[in-house]
Amino acid sequence: MRKMLINLLLSAAMLYLISFIFTGITLNGFTSALVAAFVLGLVNAVIKPIIQLLALPITIITLGLFSLVINALMLMLTSSLVRDFHVDGFLTAFIASIALSLLNLFFINDREVSSD
Repeated sequence: MRKMLINLLLSAAMLYLISFIFTGITLNGFTSALVAAFVLGLVNAVIKPIIQLLALPITIITLGLFSLVINALMLMLTSSLVRDFHVDGFLTAFIASIALSLLNLFFINDREVSSD
């Protein structure tokens, strides 16, 4: 449980950092980043696998590059669900989702997640 909270805090910090880097992403404080990180985690856990399954043929044809589009769409969906989190457009979401994926690769994926 503790590691999940640490991962949530790291995800929120990365979203907050991304909002400073990209002018098209707006967050109203760190609390909004926490809520957005939580909702993004839920969206990635529930909706993303269904979309990935439906988009499997095009993902195979594009050699996996379509998964970047799916990540951007999940970020835009989170933006529409969280009131204090806004992404201006698809291109901003696309580039920000790549940056967020890279940050996750370096900071979160190296951590072992287990139930305490």
